[in-house]
Amino acid sequence: MGPDNTDVVVGVDFGTLSARAVVIRVADGEELAAATADFRHGVIDTALPSGAALPPDWALQVPADYLEALAAAVPEAMANAGVEPTRVIGIGTDFTACTVLPALSDGTPLCELPEYRGRPHAYAKLWKHHAAQGQADRLTAMAHERREPWIARYGGRLSSEWELAKGLQLLEEDPELYDRCHHWIEAADWIVWQLCGSYVRNTCTAGFKAALQDGAYPSEEYLGAVNPSFARFVADKVEQTLGRLGAPAGPLTVEAAVRIGLPAGIPVAVGNVDAHVTAPAACAVAPGQMVAIMGTSTCHVMVADQLREVPGICGVVADGIVPGRLGYELGQSGVGDIFGWFVDHAVPPDTVEEARRQGRSVHEHLTALALDQRVGEHGLIALDWLSGNRSVLVDHDLSGVLVGLTLQTAPADIYRALIEATAFGTRIIVESLEAAGLPVVDFIAAGGLVKNPLLMQVYSDVLRRPVHVIGTDQGPALGSAIHAAVAAGAYPDIFAASAAMGRIERDVWKPDQTSADVYDRLFALYRRLHDYFGREVPDLMHDLREVRREAFDL
Repeated sequence: MGPDNTDVVVGVDFGTLSARAVVIRVADGEELAAATADFRHGVIDTALPSGAALPPDWALQVPADYLEALAAAVPEAMANAGVEPTRVIGIGTDFTACTVLPALSDGTPLCELPEYRGRPHAYAKLWKHHAAQGQADRLTAMAHERREPWIARYGGRLSSEWELAKGLQLLEEDPELYDRCHHWIEAADWIVWQLCGSYVRNTCTAGFKAALQDGAYPSEEYLGAVNPSFARFVADKVEQTLGRLGAPAGPLTVEAAVRIGLPAGIPVAVGNVDAHVTAPAACAVAPGQMVAIMGTSTCHVMVADQLREVPGICGVVADGIVPGRLGYELGQSGVGDIFGWFVDHAVPPDTVEEARRQGRSVHEHLTALALDQRVGEHGLIALDWLSGNRSVLVDHDLSGVLVGLTLQTAPADIYRALIEATAFGTRIIVESLEAAGLPVVDFIAAGGLVKNPLLMQVYSDVLRRPVHVIGTDQGPALGSAIHAAVAAGAYPDIFAASAAMGRIERDVWKPDQTSADVYDRLFALYRRLHDYFGREVPDLMHDLREVRREAFDL
């Protein structure tokens, strides 16, 4: 006997700039309605709300924005769906990661204390906060010096985006706040705490972002070797009861129920990461099915049954995507952000005006112009490192490169070259997995960028394989709804719920062999640039970044 056809669940995806809520029918995954609410303060990367300036590479958020957006998006989605709240049997959430914040023992974020509102380290550090690169480098070096076995599970490097590096930065740059911090908590777990009143760490962020491997975090001896005052970081601020993905973290509290308009007592699913939770939404829970969640950044996730060491991987975690299988994660820290930067800062006024006259956005206009080009016509190669490199170099002090500029280069040329660069970066990732003995059987695209026909065709050509597309615009939110259905007992596990509720459209984009042949030549050039700037002379970009930091310190 399957789930009741009248039952619905709510999934909420907390992205970089907004929260998106969906109401999903449990029986078949049909989306009944959705709603989006923007974060009031967005991304804080130049100055705090108080006006205090921030150094380069910072990216912060205000946790209160998450609650405000939640309270707006869920009731609106329910109203749009036209269903009674009594039909809702569960709620699930996901979050960008590693987005982490310092909190008191009761979960109060430090930035909500009046005395700390002018202190940058009191706020939530967004996933793309890259100002802890120095700490990440030292943590990596010490792991190798001590021959820590878990470092191989992360491709040999710890990222500046993750919990340890950001926590060490907090200690070394604001020790008073470090001492006041009782919980160093992922936003994915903090929002669940606000809903059910229980702090439960999810196995996904614990493994991928806090280096939990084989039931243990990095040791006090290792942490203390990096900085003696950091030795008890895990024991004092990180360790917490772990919750299995798809399990209930607790019942929705009366206070939270009033805030979001849902029945008190329904199960709140254990939290999850926006990328990883998309896998069941895209019916990608079998080995070799890679999902690329393509938005401001791209996260590549895949499950497997065998453990392999992959250089530059973000992590391999048991039960990290679905229980019972190993989850692999890689990614690119800038994709949609790169295209947005180009449109916002580098497109001349006449191109913007032409787009307006034709009734198109600048993105749509440049896409249309670039679609008319032959592969290689623009004569350009770019490196997609404008936000650093997440995989496979794991170095956020690397930066962008554009080779081949001439006086004839037009905006659409550069736009296409940037799209191609992100496709080449994805090919590096796919080939790294396959070289390690993990074949990529299916490549499934999800996220907002799947709507760009140029980008999708370029990826298919560069990868020389069909590109399948998730059958929803709300992949992470649908994934969270699937977890909510499992937490509510509507399905026995995530595999069954994914089969019933997931959405995929197969072979939407197929490679053009002539274009693919040319892209093979261009990819060889990209790889030469990638290895030269990323492996042979990385100090060139590192030194340039240091000069910039020193300029801000003057």
